[in-house]
Amino acid sequence: MSTKTFLFDIGRVLLDFDFESSLMRLIPKGIDKPDERIKQVLQCKDALECGQTNPASFADWALRILESEATREQFYQAWQQIFTVNEPMWQCVRELADNNHALILISNINAIHCPWIFTKYPEFSYFERKILSFEVGILKPDPAIYQYAINKYRLDPSATIYIDDQPQNIISGQKSGFLCWQYDLNHHQAFENWLVTIHTTD
Repeated sequence: MSTKTFLFDIGRVLLDFDFESSLMRLIPKGIDKPDERIKQVLQCKDALECGQTNPASFADWALRILESEATREQFYQAWQQIFTVNEPMWQCVRELADNNHALILISNINAIHCPWIFTKYPEFSYFERKILSFEVGILKPDPAIYQYAINKYRLDPSATIYIDDQPQNIISGQKSGFLCWQYDLNHHQAFENWLVTIHTTD
């Protein structure tokens, strides 16, 4: 494969995650409708991920919704302890880095997870460049975040491979001209097979 740029999503690509189990531990026993409370919190996380609200305000609001007696710091810890490593994809990342491909993160993520996540998982050192939604104030699949990536890093979309698990993000990436793959954690080999086809058609 000729040298290319790879845009990687984080959630359900590099790391799997489970908000629900972690947040459930913050809710006291006997509180009614815990699942609905968690759903309400997660439905509002876009404001955190595009930088419209700060972590402290979001945590205080979420703890009220959950009727939790946890501290703000305990909420941050629960919000962070949701991830598990997708090792097959990290092995792929290491191989791509060894072959001098450019690696860039592009993620809907928040200031509770960052920069903590980059210390917790040192493998992120492979990604010197990052586009994080809460920093740029744009959420995928808004086309503006892809245009931001193109402009900031002077990308050639036709030589840029974008990997994401969300179909709406893939559609937007395709419209921006990227070579796109909708990733499925349960079918990692399909991604590697696709990379082989990219190599053979170069």
